[in-house]
Amino acid sequence: MYFIGIDLGTSGLRAILVDQLGNFIASSESKYEVSNPNPGWSEQNPEDWINACKLAFLELRGNFPKEISKLKSIGVAGHMHGAVLLDNLNKPIRPCILWNDTRSHKEAQRLDELPKVRDISGNIVFPGFTAPKLLWVKNNEPDLFKKIKTAVLPASYLNTWLIGAAFADMSDCAGTSWLDVKLRKWSEHLIASGGMQIEQMPKLVEGNQIAGQIRSDLASELGFPKDVVIVGGAGDNAAAACGVGAINEGQGLLSLGTSGVLLISRDQCKPFPSAAVHTFCHAIPNKWYQMGVILSATDSINWLSQISGKSASELDQLLPDEPTGPANEKFFPYLSGERTPLNDAHIRAGFAGLGQTSDLAKLTQCIMEGVSFALRDCLEAIRKTDASPSSLLATGGGSVSQFWLQTISNTLNIEIEKPKSGEFGAALGAARLAITAIIKEPIEKIMTKPEIERKIMPNQKYIDMYEKAYKAYQKGHTNLRGLQ
Repeated sequence: MYFIGIDLGTSGLRAILVDQLGNFIASSESKYEVSNPNPGWSEQNPEDWINACKLAFLELRGNFPKEISKLKSIGVAGHMHGAVLLDNLNKPIRPCILWNDTRSHKEAQRLDELPKVRDISGNIVFPGFTAPKLLWVKNNEPDLFKKIKTAVLPASYLNTWLIGAAFADMSDCAGTSWLDVKLRKWSEHLIASGGMQIEQMPKLVEGNQIAGQIRSDLASELGFPKDVVIVGGAGDNAAAACGVGAINEGQGLLSLGTSGVLLISRDQCKPFPSAAVHTFCHAIPNKWYQMGVILSATDSINWLSQISGKSASELDQLLPDEPTGPANEKFFPYLSGERTPLNDAHIRAGFAGLGQTSDLAKLTQCIMEGVSFALRDCLEAIRKTDASPSSLLATGGGSVSQFWLQTISNTLNIEIEKPKSGEFGAALGAARLAITAIIKEPIEKIMTKPEIERKIMPNQKYIDMYEKAYKAYQKGHTNLRGLQ
């Protein structure tokens, strides 16, 4: 038996084919563009996702026809919080407003101040969440708002296309500000507070629950078996946690992607919204996770790459493998505002301590340190919920840098585990959810931890130096806000 997992990312879609043990067989990728029509706006055409998904499916079928003939189920993971507004025919009526779009900051603040909103949703209403986006549409595009039959998330839109009916999983919907995160159901109070109706919400399923069967016409077009089923899937971070086996209490994940994520799995729902910690449903039943999110992790290095003309790997090569203490220069990685713990859509990045000797290597170092200090902010916020990992498993493009991982380990004073190269991201997590719907094995046997290549221990020689540098970094929050 074979299974497909999809990772619907911000810049492209990746589909992987695995066997019933989760062993990687093949992958296919397609890219698409993000539109930024105004400052702070970030949009995407949902039809681009469908086209990318079709291309990926057809490539897998063309190269592996025997395996695809035994395909059993598909799981989709996707970037969270996006707003895809569908009409009566399940067609988008406008571009998707993405997770990193901050136009609805005023609506988010108004929602966040309403009674019971934080208590039920378990979270601050961030500008990037879905509910304030719909309020913005209501206030600014009223004619389009009246046409909305269903509001879905990006992964949910792909799933709706696959089976012909709207549904969404718990982990993704936990980031809408419409879900009762503890009870794992839509909250009529939250939905009404956001100017919507419960009839406009998709059907809710767990991530490993079968939601329906692939449309017969689509199966014929793709050359897929007609009995392929589609599972609930997951938001990208929950899927990534499934991909590395972070499903039980205290198991942690550190993601150094475009954004940065520090995630810890929880056996109970213990929200602490005042610390700007995200508390979401996990992709498997009766599990939750908490995470801190920073908006510009590798995005910060990519910014330096663009203005310096050096690739990210070339910048990394300017640095030694082992840091010998923090730089005098400081960088505050708020290129797109910040979530945990600041909840500030307007704050922007800045340097401090630049001097005549501040060359490109020093700028690279202080940017990596700035991201590390921002992740320390996330860790301190999560610790307020009585959770603290003993180690973190590192994923994402930034994890290829030995210097960066050692800097993070020194800054957090926590062991960092680097997996051996292989498939263990959100696409694998989505595939594992597809497997658990068919293979009746305990979830822990399917969602295992990857083989670890090396363990990076905090260098106790420099712990006090990084602690002092972090305390100085914390003062930058107030100073940067004062410049607005």
